[in-house]
Amino acid sequence: MVKKTLQQYVSELISDRLKSALSNETNSFKEEPREEQIQPVPPTSAEVKGIEFTDLEREGFFIVKSILRTKIDGNRIYYRDTQRYLNILLDDNIRKTVCRLHLNASKKYLTWTDDLGKEAKVEINSLDNIYDYTEQLISSVLRYEKLAEAQSF
Repeated sequence: MVKKTLQQYVSELISDRLKSALSNETNSFKEEPREEQIQPVPPTSAEVKGIEFTDLEREGFFIVKSILRTKIDGNRIYYRDTQRYLNILLDDNIRKTVCRLHLNASKKYLTWTDDLGKEAKVEINSLDNIYDYTEQLISSVLRYEKLAEAQSF
């Protein structure tokens, strides 16, 4: 008796699931003639925060990258955009910030850490002024290279 009851229960369970699956399938066939809907792409976390990698920031990044490529491989130079500035990093490491470009305000600035560990900040009128600070940017990268060599020994 228990065996028959268990078989009947399993049979009803399977039957109920098949009925619900079939009813869902017939409902989807009824709704199918509609046109394909385009799903909106969810905004990235950067877009939600109001961060936009502007053309001005892109051009500034490439200027700094072209300066630094004279001493290191260009594939080691990365950027991270924030609302206030563009971080230019060595080896995609936030602890190896080469410089920051503050380009989103009315006044534009270039900042870097000098040899004493203090932040140096200069106002730039145009992106071409970045070339005036080539020595400082290169020394910033070379400082990280020297630290890496010292730590490897």
